[in-house]
Amino acid sequence: MLDAIARRILAFGPRRVRVALDGHTAAGKTTLGHELAHRVAHAGRVVLRASLDDFKRPWKERHLYDRLSGDGYYRNAFDCDAASRLLLDPSSPGGSGRVALCGIDPLTQVDHSGTVVAMPTDGVLIVDGMFAFRPELDWRWDMRIWLHIAPELSVRRGVARDCEREGGAEHAEALHRNRYLAAETIYIGEVDPMSRADIVVDNTDFERPLLLR
Repeated sequence: MLDAIARRILAFGPRRVRVALDGHTAAGKTTLGHELAHRVAHAGRVVLRASLDDFKRPWKERHLYDRLSGDGYYRNAFDCDAASRLLLDPSSPGGSGRVALCGIDPLTQVDHSGTVVAMPTDGVLIVDGMFAFRPELDWRWDMRIWLHIAPELSVRRGVARDCEREGGAEHAEALHRNRYLAAETIYIGEVDPMSRADIVVDNTDFERPLLLR
């Protein structure tokens, strides 16, 4: 599966390519992004990796908007303007090539937007993140990959992953069910991201992913 997707990316030829990996929380986006980047780099291309989680609005501004509810998280948490200006526009075929791979670190809240790397004219940018196909960002991607898992599986995986960090299973489940899943439900209802994807992977079983489209 990884080889097949890598071939699709390389088929764009010697130009900059921007790839988005979207899907429910805990669908495996980050892992797939790393493994896909390894395959493409092995073919001789420079690959940059980024996550939309590193382009959220700072917590110090949270009093200005709701980002705790599902609706608020979907509409307000991510800074799409910053992601476009710092990451996606410079990495376009006609962009400057001076790419910031992180805006504000979501854990430390340190601003890294001034740290840039050079992307060559044939470089590949692979970005994982929720809501990547939303209208503000969707038209900028050259390839869209959707990782499909059931919503309840997303919650179970997310709780297992974040249980310790969130202070226990009860708090982790409330976060995933009431904020992340609620936000993803709104996004799927409004955008229908799976229909926008060039490639769809069923990642229900990490050991046996299925290439659906």
